[in-house]
Amino acid sequence: MTASGSGYAAQPWLALRNDALSGPVDPDDSLVHALRRAVAEAPERTFLAYFDGRLTYREADELSDSVAAHLAARGLRPGDRVAVLLQNSPHFVLAVLGAWKAGATVVPVNPMYKSAEVAHVLRDAEVAALVCADRAWESYLRDTAAGSPVRIVLTACELDFQSRDDARVLTFERLPQAADADDLASVARQGHRVPGDRAPAPSDIALISYTSGTSGTPKGATNTHGNIMHNAEQQSAGLGLPDAPVYFAMAPLFHITGMVCQFGACLNSAGTLVLAYRFEAGVVLDAFAEHRPVYTVGPSTAFMALAAHPAVTRDHFSSFQVVYSGGAPLPPALVRTFRDTFGPYIHNGYGLTECSAPCASVPPGLEAPVDPASGTLAVGVPVRGVMVRILDDQGEEVPFGEQGEIVVRGPQVIPGYWRRPEATAETFPDGELRTGDIGFMDEQGWLYVVDRKKDMINASGFKVWPREVEDVLYTHPAVREAAVVGVPDGYRGETVKAYISLRPGAETDPDELAVYCKERLAVYKYPRQVEILPELPKTASGKILRRELRSRAHDEH
Repeated sequence: MTASGSGYAAQPWLALRNDALSGPVDPDDSLVHALRRAVAEAPERTFLAYFDGRLTYREADELSDSVAAHLAARGLRPGDRVAVLLQNSPHFVLAVLGAWKAGATVVPVNPMYKSAEVAHVLRDAEVAALVCADRAWESYLRDTAAGSPVRIVLTACELDFQSRDDARVLTFERLPQAADADDLASVARQGHRVPGDRAPAPSDIALISYTSGTSGTPKGATNTHGNIMHNAEQQSAGLGLPDAPVYFAMAPLFHITGMVCQFGACLNSAGTLVLAYRFEAGVVLDAFAEHRPVYTVGPSTAFMALAAHPAVTRDHFSSFQVVYSGGAPLPPALVRTFRDTFGPYIHNGYGLTECSAPCASVPPGLEAPVDPASGTLAVGVPVRGVMVRILDDQGEEVPFGEQGEIVVRGPQVIPGYWRRPEATAETFPDGELRTGDIGFMDEQGWLYVVDRKKDMINASGFKVWPREVEDVLYTHPAVREAAVVGVPDGYRGETVKAYISLRPGAETDPDELAVYCKERLAVYKYPRQVEILPELPKTASGKILRRELRSRAHDEH
């Protein structure tokens, strides 16, 4: 099948999108421009809600101006890199906006990273300025930064900008200000103005987003301001949300999903962004009840945790108009159970750091079909301006319904990796993103993701995709989380092993779970080994780390 005149070039998915999702998107500015528009339109509207604290658009603009001016006065130059290692607090937003106003590129870093992981990012991106929690600076980042290009440091105490001090997440105390760093909140309140009228161009690099490292050493994806604005515009204009919508930031802002689908979309729609430091199910439910958000996006593991909380009620979700899941596979059983119990339909979505978050999603008002053969839930249809194709190992398009590698072309696809020309050439041939994900598309244009290429298990010559086994496990009433990996086997080469965590109060045993799968899967697919753990290892964005489990399994053999 060729790309001309038929097949994917016909874009059958266009018939599934509403008018708002089908219009042109041609952003010619940045989120800094979006902030200026919001300040002009509604300066006293709440932009950031953080527990009992509030910052208006005018205040956030002035505070981030002062951060930008301070960075410039300290010698930060346009194009320099500013690393931000913070949880979901106003400090994160002010640091990012301040860096962009100063003409810098932001390097969002997972605050759960250990010293060696942070050191890699600081050196690889040649970071000039570092913004981090004061506790992290005192405990390990001072020593980590000592061997890096960092020359400017701002620290933050996330107790600022609120007074509730919720002990479930804000479990720390204020520290004395370090002599070798400046306090972000104090700097922001100094009232400095940005010199000149600098604003980023769409082609400027907004972020160097390091991949999560689930499959190896993180690489820096160079998300431009145009990449981010394209998807922020899609999220804010295509979902049918009311004016001045309230967004809840369930995904961490340092993750591309949180950065674009929460922070970017909210700012572009002049809405209110509710922050709760980090994910803790009870805190999140309380925030839902207090702020009545209309939109959120998070990994499936977060929705599992919310559903399992003893205090959860249907009313907690009654304000939501659109709920999305991204960043981790969404089991069909969770979608059904969540809707039946709490009301909202969880819309699936699919994207990567390399395409600035979503490149496919389930349109509002539609429900994703489930493939009858594999039980896989569709991740959606391609979003505006995006062409998705499925290629075989020879780079040729496969017919609808057949599996191959998902490749993506569109205005949100990044230009490449930071100073990695070989990796860029391999992953982005002719500007088209080779995702490394295996999937297929049906004739209506629904996209299905089967699994990562490198996660495929070869059992006696048969291909086993972990997702298929995991989806079966998620239908068991006792299973909360599931991850399937291949482990060495002297007879089969590899065999299937499942790691499980259980719902609160649930009981089962490995043999029962193995039999349950054997009754529902081909004999070579069911897990010969099942291990029950209290929790499965995850990234900060909620993605289960199969790599860690695979390593654990190999160490046991």
